[in-house]
Amino acid sequence: MSGKIIAGFIVIVSLLAGAAIYYLQVYAFYEEVTPSGTGDVMLTDSATGTPEPIAYDDFRAINADSSPIRYRACFTTSLGLDALRARYQPYADPEPLVAPGWFSCFDAGEVGAALETGAAHAFLGTANIEYGIDRVVAVMSDGRGFVWHQINHCGEVVFDGRPTPEDCPPKEQGN
Repeated sequence: MSGKIIAGFIVIVSLLAGAAIYYLQVYAFYEEVTPSGTGDVMLTDSATGTPEPIAYDDFRAINADSSPIRYRACFTTSLGLDALRARYQPYADPEPLVAPGWFSCFDAGEVGAALETGAAHAFLGTANIEYGIDRVVAVMSDGRGFVWHQINHCGEVVFDGRPTPEDCPPKEQGN
């Protein structure tokens, strides 16, 4: 009899722990980002290497302090892909990261497929928005845009505990 009680207790505690972990991963740490109205969507100019704001509407974003790569955003723009490609720096090897299911405007699978087929183009938003993390902006041919944070080549090396590559800025102490 006591074995059944102990087993039942273990099952109940496991279910509660699983539900808590799911909630923490999917809901608890994310917060809606309040749009600033001007600098929410920025692309790096190819000529100057400086991020600058672009025209956008319908901006929605989420972020979490628990990780620098949890930022996701969606927007629309009236700027065409040809105009954007002519002026702004492309981003090599964009990999859209999955957003929580409740943030329905950001579908990493759809964005990734559009990038592969050429129906979307990825641009550097801001390099090293945090050390080793780039803000990437992808725009689809229909004017929908998506933003996420991605670990860059410097971050991949330094976050593994290896020395900073020569082509990377030095990592600040304490970061």
